Amino acid sequence: MVEQRLLEVVLPGVVVPEELQIRYGTVPEPGRGQVVIGVEATGVSFAEQQMRRGRYYDQPPFPFVPGYDLVGRVLAAGAGVDPALTGRRVAALVKVGGWASHVVLEAADAVPVPDGLTPAEAETVVVNGITARQMLHRLARVRAGQTVLVHGASGGVGSVLVQLARAAGAAVIGTASARHHDALRELGAVPVDHRGGDVPARVRELAPGGVDAVFDHVGGRSVVDSWRLLAPGGTLVAYGSASTRDDTGSKQWPVLKILARTWLWNALPNGRRARFYNIWAGRALGRDGFRARLRADLTEVFGAVRRGEVAARVAAELPLTSAAEALRLAESGTVSGKVVLIP
Repeated sequence: MVEQRLLEVVLPGVVVPEELQIRYGTVPEPGRGQVVIGVEATGVSFAEQQMRRGRYYDQPPFPFVPGYDLVGRVLAAGAGVDPALTGRRVAALVKVGGWASHVVLEAADAVPVPDGLTPAEAETVVVNGITARQMLHRLARVRAGQTVLVHGASGGVGSVLVQLARAAGAAVIGTASARHHDALRELGAVPVDHRGGDVPARVRELAPGGVDAVFDHVGGRSVVDSWRLLAPGGTLVAYGSASTRDDTGSKQWPVLKILARTWLWNALPNGRRARFYNIWAGRALGRDGFRARLRADLTEVFGAVRRGEVAARVAAELPLTSAAEALRLAESGTVSGKVVLIP
């Protein structure tokens, strides 16, 4: 076996993208129950944009290697791991550590990637696909004939939400900047310009009786407007606070404010529900339960991609050593889909 070097991108502190650091080292060995992944694709999600500002709710202390998810081949398996796993392409949700050439994982956290998907295609729907499917089907329980509102519908999570909702038979209203409206129409959504005028008024024109579910990553004032747009029996799913990305001060406060509002709204006797989605909250099920649910949901999303119900939207592919450029591109808001890093 040819000796390989470990390459990692390090986030040293609150820095501009160009101050990310490249670090080299020795490829790690797997311990018992672990595998070493040769990473073929990782990505830039909104979490990394928040982390470099020190604004992600529960990020680790600096310095650390970011990278929320990854796709790659199993290069080596530790004791107690099925040897047949070696050589398989798998995907994993890691929260941090994915921006690397090699990653050590618990074998139980590796989800097989079906044949027919490239690493970049599979990467686009790991964290984005799990998030979208769990919010749509486990929290909001959207059904055929309903109408949903997706904020940021051209983004990584938003675009998958649109497609999964359409596949479920729901009508979709999606907010996005005007440059993305044609792409949203192609996905079957009715676009609304989030920068052009009164968004709630435009949504009410399209859904006079209210919408059955809203998926809101914006936070701030948008969450209040989203709640008021719900039809009787509708569900608001808040899953971020993008509007406070560039703020200073406590990184916990925007999330705590949303949580407080959801608790208050759920106490009201009006039949509507408000939920705050955290992909890691499923750990309350226990480690095995969390893994089983994540595996089931990601497998379902991979199946939707293979069936053509969800398009794997790769905005750009750049080398891992160009992580700064990739982060700048993702933060620009000019691309649709996911920016993928290739080690």
